[in-house]
Amino acid sequence: MSNKNIWLVSDTHFGHDKMYRFTNDDGSLIRPWAKDAAEGDEIMIENWNAVVRPDDRVYHLGDVAIPRRAIATLGKLNGRIILIKGNHDIFKLKDYLPYVQDIRATHKLDRFLLSHIPIHQKSLARWTQGNIHGHMHSNIVMKRGLFKSKPDKRYINVSVEQTNQTPVNYEEIL
Repeated sequence: MSNKNIWLVSDTHFGHDKMYRFTNDDGSLIRPWAKDAAEGDEIMIENWNAVVRPDDRVYHLGDVAIPRRAIATLGKLNGRIILIKGNHDIFKLKDYLPYVQDIRATHKLDRFLLSHIPIHQKSLARWTQGNIHGHMHSNIVMKRGLFKSKPDKRYINVSVEQTNQTPVNYEEIL
């Protein structure tokens, strides 16, 4: 499988109506693209299936769905999904297994470590050159400088809030 057939996404939170009411620090909605989960889920399904083909591999970096019944949304999506469990993937493994090929805590993909929560920067050099993660939604990992902070290029957040509600092709990340 070539890298062009690998996709990454995180924090779909299928079925989670409250996600559409959460706000950023400035008061703006985290998910302004829909009024509720029903509308937001349809947008994410459409965007996903527009880019991912049935035989492509997709690493979903956690927080698939809330409530449990919304896990079935994975059955509407193209691709062979590998779930990297997130802090909200709290249901029994048997609930996810009909829709995913494997469930993992982390995964090393070439020179990147895939995880739900960003790994500590001291662990980066030991394991990899970078971390593709989710969990932070509309935020990104910052690197502190002497006078100001700037985005830390070692971290790539693929939460749907960062990716136009669409999985990101691994080639694009490279």
